[in-house]
Amino acid sequence: MSILAVRDLSIQIGAARPVDGISFAIAPGECFALLGESGCGKSMTALGIMRLLPAAAQVTAGSVEFEGGDLLALPESGMRDIRGGGIGMIFQEPATSLNPVLTVGRQIVESLELHSPLRGEAARRRARELLDQVGIPDPVRRLDEYPFQLSGGLRQRVMIAIALAGAPRLLIADEPTTALDVTIQAQVLDLLDELRRQQGMALLLITHDLGVVARMADRVGVMYAGQLVEEAPRRQFFSQPAHPYSVRLFAALPDANRRGGRLATIPGSVPSAEARHEGCRFVERCSEVMPACRASPPPWREVDGGQRVRCFLPGLPPSVAAIVGAGETALAIEPRPLLEVADMQVHFPIRRGILQRVVGAVRAVDGVSLQLKPGRTLALVGESGCGKTTAGKAMLQLIRPTAGSVLLDGVELTMRSTSELRPLRARMQMVFQDPFASLNPRLRIGDIIAEGMQALKVLKVGAGDTAAMIGALLEQVGLRPDMADRYPHEFSGGQRQRIAIARALAVSPQLLICDEPTSALDVSVQAQILNLLSDLQAELKLAYLFITHNIAVVDYLAHEVAVMYLGRVVECGSADEVLRQARHPYTQALLAAVPRVDGLRSEVPKLAGDMPSPANPPAGCHFHPRCPLADEGCRRSYPVETRFGATHVVRCFKAT
Repeated sequence: MSILAVRDLSIQIGAARPVDGISFAIAPGECFALLGESGCGKSMTALGIMRLLPAAAQVTAGSVEFEGGDLLALPESGMRDIRGGGIGMIFQEPATSLNPVLTVGRQIVESLELHSPLRGEAARRRARELLDQVGIPDPVRRLDEYPFQLSGGLRQRVMIAIALAGAPRLLIADEPTTALDVTIQAQVLDLLDELRRQQGMALLLITHDLGVVARMADRVGVMYAGQLVEEAPRRQFFSQPAHPYSVRLFAALPDANRRGGRLATIPGSVPSAEARHEGCRFVERCSEVMPACRASPPPWREVDGGQRVRCFLPGLPPSVAAIVGAGETALAIEPRPLLEVADMQVHFPIRRGILQRVVGAVRAVDGVSLQLKPGRTLALVGESGCGKTTAGKAMLQLIRPTAGSVLLDGVELTMRSTSELRPLRARMQMVFQDPFASLNPRLRIGDIIAEGMQALKVLKVGAGDTAAMIGALLEQVGLRPDMADRYPHEFSGGQRQRIAIARALAVSPQLLICDEPTSALDVSVQAQILNLLSDLQAELKLAYLFITHNIAVVDYLAHEVAVMYLGRVVECGSADEVLRQARHPYTQALLAAVPRVDGLRSEVPKLAGDMPSPANPPAGCHFHPRCPLADEGCRRSYPVETRFGATHVVRCFKAT
């Protein structure tokens, strides 16, 4: 008996059909993963199930049955009882889903009051327990904070807490771990898995991370252009993907073996939802096309062991998944760094009382020193809240450092005024973590891209040439030139991230600080962006500071890696040194938490507890409350640097 049964669901928006006859079922306690590129209709399917479609959208065919009842036949009052209590949902973009004028605690309590008998202090205690359950440090303080005071990862965890407040029997998770670092991702996935097994909660998991699918899913559905093209049990899907699209998704995954080469990409992009298809929807991007593929839609075909595929030619030769290109893309090391950061600190004052006196400080960045040379990529990794994003903004002087030095090509930035910094802005740009919040919703994307070029006076051509330049930039990041006339809200989360990358590249910077630039992208588009970044680096000697929690991307793209914990760098060195010869227990735990496509789990124990608050860091080594090797010396003093070679530096008493 299925808890959810979707049959031939079709959704239409004007002439567009983002969902066009999709069917699947989920049993109680089962995890069904929905895979596909941005724009395939995954999120629209979830919104259709919840009946949260935009005003212009309507369900034109099909049925959605939940626990035997047809959700599409219920009045809106009946759906309000289902939402939250029967079916919970974790949305893809927490910044647009959380109420900016209500505290975190109030929003969780609101859900508890609606779906449980808890009230007053009892509801607040339960809200605190939920925040602690999803791994938010210092939950008592966070209850009274507003969403804008939290990092992207913390906001995502708040969304998960709200979704779990109603104890739903089905949870729809739309990219639930996209903004989370690997350790918190592991905790959240374990939490969802535990709830699923203990309470029999079903899970519809929408994600582009094949490692998460390998870890969580019982069955997998691959979606393309509004339809399912493959459905299989997890084991069969990962051992032998059958549809050409599925095979290419695996071939696009970055890893260390492909470093210096080019990732396999899927040419073109997902067809517009307004397109009409006579044959297979993947036909324009498939290298195995046959005449039958263009003539009529392929039927479902059973492959083996519950696996089925919508294709005339199930399976592909092994050569399709072969690594594309080879060779080292790293440039010769320049003698002089482009970016030099020395003992940089960013402290935010904590104020109390009517007079708002300073009673302490949040030590977001507490003495970071880094060097980045032209044509090199430095990856900055660590958990949410460790200060990575703050450090990146401070390097660009978007946040003024409290202390320390930042040199860009020998020019000190921290002492310069806003007007003095303006001529330098074109040389340093940033791709922000949340594309929705960083794009002006009132401007078309063509104007958004041109705005920076005009403000920094790098645009000196006519209107026709401007349109051509913008179109070329959009094509570089995997979008169509005709999309320049659309507004940000008309794009998916992954497409908005590509727009943000195009805007940053428009002014031809020397330094690009990328804050989780591929976190919202599916693997095929991620491969396009990584190839693009690699090409631009080789051609223009661009330097990248790459802030990310995706270790596979770090392994593929980075030349050097710095691991950050509670405002300080605890280990740094070359990518091979840090990722394959990790000395710090924290680095080892980060690597162990990465979900693997083969489904295997590391023997290194998971991190216990959560990162302490930067407003009250522990004495001694900041990592000692969570470290299995800590002793009295670790609690007493902070470790000095220990060198293991010319470039490998570790701050740990136990490093050997």
